[in-house]
Amino acid sequence: MKILLLSRYFPPEIGTAANLFYELARGLADRGHSVNVVTGFPWYNLKSVPDKYRGRLFMKEDMGGVQVTRLAFPVFGPQKIKLAVGHLTAPLTSFLGGLLSEKPDVVFIYSPPLFMGVAGWLLNLFRGVPFIMGVQDLHPQCYIDQGVLRNRQLIYLLETLEKFCYRRSSLITVHSGGNRNHIVDVKGIDEEKVRILPNWIDTGEMRPLPRDNEFSGRYNLNGRFVVGYAGTLGMSQGLLSVIEAARILRDREEIEFFIVGDGIEKENLKSRVEEYGLKNVRFLGMQTKSVYPYVVASSDVGLVTLNSKVKTPVVPSKILSLMAAARPVLASMPLDGDAPKLIKESGCGICIGPEDPELLAEKILFLSDNPDICADFSRQGREFVVREMSLQKAVAELEQCIKSTLRKGQT
Repeated sequence: MKILLLSRYFPPEIGTAANLFYELARGLADRGHSVNVVTGFPWYNLKSVPDKYRGRLFMKEDMGGVQVTRLAFPVFGPQKIKLAVGHLTAPLTSFLGGLLSEKPDVVFIYSPPLFMGVAGWLLNLFRGVPFIMGVQDLHPQCYIDQGVLRNRQLIYLLETLEKFCYRRSSLITVHSGGNRNHIVDVKGIDEEKVRILPNWIDTGEMRPLPRDNEFSGRYNLNGRFVVGYAGTLGMSQGLLSVIEAARILRDREEIEFFIVGDGIEKENLKSRVEEYGLKNVRFLGMQTKSVYPYVVASSDVGLVTLNSKVKTPVVPSKILSLMAAARPVLASMPLDGDAPKLIKESGCGICIGPEDPELLAEKILFLSDNPDICADFSRQGREFVVREMSLQKAVAELEQCIKSTLRKGQT
């Protein structure tokens, strides 16, 4: 099959979206499919842009058997402006890239941004091929929950666009049952049209590594009980409660909080650490994909947090990374979502409610005092993710979704 994938994010950019989509593209190519990815030029989360991408508006390249078409409109200004404007320009460049590519059998898009659904619809209209909408986050609902989006007219416009994209798509994939229920029950989409495709992890690349390694040695993490967080430092993560837990545990010299990543809340978190005069919290910027497995391996327990405003049933991908790396998970998030169900079902760790620093500190102490329980969480998480959430399994399931969509279009 000829498969066209549309995504705003793609390597060498660093982050979950870029890595997930590359792994999916590579997995489909490894199964013998002709895969073309249309994306933009890299800039997000990069300290410096590789020379070959600079000053260009169009290029094609081969990345591990995946053909990549890159288009971009120049966007200037601070990161927040680039991110906002990119929600509008990425779908347009994706549509143009799709027109310039060989006609595919099917189009698969990554949302967010929500507007990528419009690009899929336009390619369906102009090229007569079905498009599948891969929904990772429920937009605009997550912005509404966080209070970022309050204007009623804008909310109505975005929710109307959301329903339009869902209805025009041939198939919708979501990563959990709660997300499926939201699209079916709240948005009124035919349940036959929405399939659960759990997120995946390359369990060969993300694997158990020695706790004491080159990375942990470089940052003096050996001999400590490291509570690690690696990922986005955004408003929905509720990471101030982690700083408060560190304050509670400030006299436990063997426990260190190691926070790796970037985001709009980073300076606020660092200011709070300075205000409290904490010596048990360290920050490090976003790391490359090749270093990330060692970041996770250097933690004795991995943190996953969401604040109390998060109502959508999101399953943070860092849970899968920790499971694949055989590290126990300590999650703090709303307990009615899909992530707590995954943690319980897999037996990979402990989940408590959101923004409760006293209880979070208590559970950290419990884990630091019970290495045998940590070992059980690590083993059970690794076994579960290899069995249920491997890249190979996800690619095979998506392949079946694509084939059924094509068969339906022929009838």
